This record gives sequence, structure tokens and C-alpha cells, in this order.
Amino acid sequence: MTDPAPARPTRFRTGGLSPRKPTRFTYAPDEAERRAIADDLDLLALKGLELTGEIRPAGRDELVLEARLTARADQPCSVTLVPVPATVDEPVRRRYVAGYEMPEGDEVEMPEDDTVEPMPEVIDLAEIAAEALALALPLYPRAPGAEFSQTLHAGEGVAPLSDADVKPFSALQGLAEQLKAKAKPGSEGQT
Repeated sequence: MTDPAPARPTRFRTGGLSPRKPTRFTYAPDEAERRAIADDLDLLALKGLELTGEIRPAGRDELVLEARLTARADQPCSVTLVPVPATVDEPVRRRYVAGYEMPEGDEVEMPEDDTVEPMPEVIDLAEIAAEALALALPLYPRAPGAEFSQTLHAGEGVAPLSDADVKPFSALQGLAEQLKAKAKPGSEGQT
């Protein structure tokens, strides 16, 4: 009987990382972990997920995480709810800077480098992989041939509103087109 392979760390204390050389990693969650991620992201299935890369020092108070995320997932179609397969193969980059504070307020200018984050105490690969997967998947997956159709709903005795009813100027658009047609030479009603 062989011993199982040693578990690879999925969390790294930033204070414990080498200040001189990169720390390489591979995060490949087991089936139970993938099911938990799938549930959190409202996926029908997460058949594969792997985040492979390194965390390296970049200056005295800075770390850079660069990795590649690969995944195979099934999302529900936004129209029919049937499974829609998705394949992800995306680069992932995070730059952690000690003493950096995220801008706050209503009207804040975002930094040019949107990968910059405050230095955490712990870098959690599971959290990074789930966040990167959520950002990489289509927002509104659609199965081939699935189309939106107009459905009108209203209570008993109430006339349902159509798209034209909620667009008050749509009737004016039709009137404007009729007036343009009448104003053209050679159109009906002109002599």
C-alpha cells in the first residue's frame, strides 16, 4: 500500500514567504471542494479546476501572484436553464502591497493597475481561484437556439403592460415615421 501524496498548501502566510525566491503552487481542489465552489457560484457542475503559478517578491514590501486558471464548468442557460458547458483558460494576476489602502468614497478614481490589493496576512488560493472563475465565466450563458420571447403577466382583470406601454415615446416614433413618409415627394396624399 502506498502513502497518499502529501497535501499541497492552499494558504500561504505572507510573512512566511521567501523574500528572495518565488513560491510555486498548484491548487487543484478535490470533488467535494469543487462542489462547494460550484454551489457558491450557482453552477450546475464544476468538472475541473486548477490554479497553477507562483508568488514572488517584487521589492521590499510587495508580492506578485501570477498564475493560470483552467476550469470546466456547466452553467444554467439564462433562458432555458439547460446545462451550458464553459471552458476557462485565463491568466490571474494579483499584486499585494504592504500599507496600500483601497480607495473609498462615492467618486473615487480607480488605480491604473487594477490588480493591486492591500497585503493580506494569508493568501488563500481557493478564494483567488473562485473569484477568478466567477469573473471569467459568462454572465448570461445561453444554450444554442435559446431565445427570449415576450411574456406578459398581470393579475386577474388587469391588462398586462407590453414593452410599448412602458416606453411612452414609442407611439410618437410611429407618428414621426408617418409624417416623414407624407412629406416626401411622390408619397401618397400629395399632388
